[in-house]
Parts: sequence; C-alpha cells; structure tokens
Amino acid sequence: MPDTTPAALAQPPAARAIHPGARIGHVHLKVANLNRALAFWRDVIGLEEQQRIGDQAVFLSAGGYHHHIALNTWQSKDGAWPPPGTTGLFHVALVYPDRPALAAALQRLLEAGWPLEGASDHGVSEAIYLRDPDGNGVELYRDRDPAAWPRDATGRLAMVTRRLDLEALLAEAI
Repeated sequence: MPDTTPAALAQPPAARAIHPGARIGHVHLKVANLNRALAFWRDVIGLEEQQRIGDQAVFLSAGGYHHHIALNTWQSKDGAWPPPGTTGLFHVALVYPDRPALAAALQRLLEAGWPLEGASDHGVSEAIYLRDPDGNGVELYRDRDPAAWPRDATGRLAMVTRRLDLEALLAEAI
C-alpha cells in the first residue's frame, strides 16, 4: 500500500525519463479566421495543405506528413487574441534542417513584409521569433550540432541568448 502521509505526498514520484524516441507530433492552433491563418501558415511559412474540413479546420505539413500544424475555428471563430497576462501557448517552434534553409525562411518572411519580434543565437540553436495572425508565438530555428553546444565547467548545457546576425544569415539563403 502506498504511503499517503502529507510528507510522502510532497515527494515527487521517482523520475523516469520519457522514451528517447518520443517527439512532438503536431500542434493544433485555435484561430479566428481559417483563410487568414492559411495566408500565414501556408503562403508565408510555406507549409503544404494536406486536408481541409470546410471553413472549420485545415491540416498542414512539410514533406507530405499528415500534419505538423492543424488550424481550427471550432471554439474560436471570429475570436480575439488572448489578453496579455493569461496562460496558453508561448510559441510553436518549427525546426529547419540547416542554416541555409532557415535563411530561406527568413527571406520568405521579409519578402512577405511579415514583422519579426526577435532573432537570437542560443548557442544550441539560431532562432527567429514572430507572431501569426492570431497572436500565437512562432519560432523558426535550426539546431547546431550537439558537439558544438555550449557547456559549463561541469559539462551541463549552458544555453545563451545573443543577437542573431540576420544579414549574415540571409547571405546563406538557398
């Protein structure tokens, strides 16, 4: 029988790591207007439409996968952005295979006139930050080789936040 005393309940259960092969499969975003959201996710970001359910939902992906991003209006049609100071999704992150592919994504954003909120070099990755039309945070990034990740004196990961040189990145666009 498990110990249910207050002291025992205050202790976290034995930590067991998730299987190393687990990954994020897809993200479903509530949007106010499906066509407006598609104009961003499909036309600016470049995800491909896989399936559509009328004006209620659309499933988008890279490379023909069933969906990486799903957009729906089931509980949010004509809704407003969440007010500041509320909980919810901070951002969804799309990982690009290499620096030239990330540079091409940046070039698409600039050509579309899409505003950026930031760009950072985190040591482990290079990232571009923006918002979709519904106020959802979006991170476009590429990982560095894990052998190049910054580490502290004990060998633990030591991520940083530095300014990402966008001009140097754009010079590598494919």
